[in-house]
This record gives sequence, C-alpha cells and structure tokens, in this order.
Amino acid sequence: MNNSTMQKRWISLFVENQNGVLAKISGLFSGKLYNLESLTVGTTEDPTVSRMTIATYSDDETFEQIKKQLNRMVEVIKVIDFTNSSICMKELLYVKVKKCTRHDKEELFQIAQSFQARIVDYGKDSLLLEFVHSATKNDAIIKLMKEEFQSIEVVRGGSVGIEAINMTQR
Repeated sequence: MNNSTMQKRWISLFVENQNGVLAKISGLFSGKLYNLESLTVGTTEDPTVSRMTIATYSDDETFEQIKKQLNRMVEVIKVIDFTNSSICMKELLYVKVKKCTRHDKEELFQIAQSFQARIVDYGKDSLLLEFVHSATKNDAIIKLMKEEFQSIEVVRGGSVGIEAINMTQR
C-alpha cells in the first residue's frame, strides 16, 4: 500500500564532524527541492561525530528517497528514522516582549510560571522568556503571545531528539 500523504517526518543523523558536512546535507535538500522544516546540529560525546535532527514534510516515497540519499553520503555514519519511534524531543524558544506595561509584565510572570518558562532578561519596558517544549506547544505559546502582546520577537532553535528508553513522548 502506497501512502502518498504529506506529513512531518523526523530523521536523526550521525555524521563526521568536519567542515562542509552541514552545507552538503542541507544542499541535498535544496538541490532535490525537499522541504527542510528544521535542522539542528551539535557535537556528540565523541568530538569527531555530530548529531543532526532534521524535520521535513514529505510523502512516503520522497521520504524513502531522502533516507537512501543520506545513507549514500560518505560523511553520514548512521541514519535513524524517528517518524514512528518513541522519542524525547524538545525545542528551544525565546520570546522577547517589547513595549510592556506594568500589567503586561504581571501577565508575563504568570505565563512564565504556567508554562515553566525562565525569565532570562528584564528591562524597563521589555521581558525575555525562554521556553523548552515540543514544537507544537511552542506554536501554541507563540499564538498566545501574539494575541496578548502588541510587540514580540521570536527565535526558535529547532527540535532535538533522542530515542526514548521506556516511554512514549514527543
């Protein structure tokens, strides 16, 4: 049965920690016109190896092509398909709220408490909040902040994930 439904899919890659590897992998996506939704990368416990977490929207056939092409790359050590796996996955989100009134700041402190956010910087008329949640929950936080405050700035770090040990989480 061929499933041609477009859906969000996750891949984790272990790659050689060398100059140009990130450009080569992102170039694969742009060269083939694959939709690269999110890409994060960082060094692992082995300084010669980096781990990438990639989110993409694709159908089954295209996703299989992506995985095959990534597996063919010399710098790629291992490709893990997270799409239907139990994983622990989080995304870093910063929201700077500008032009705050005293009432706005009180509301922001309540939001921070409710969403287990950290207030990482504070000024006379602005506040900077840090959230670490799933991308879906961060989407909801951004929607709330846009509705409640007149001037916000958003920076998202992209999701990172690892296989769960004995729980189902996303």
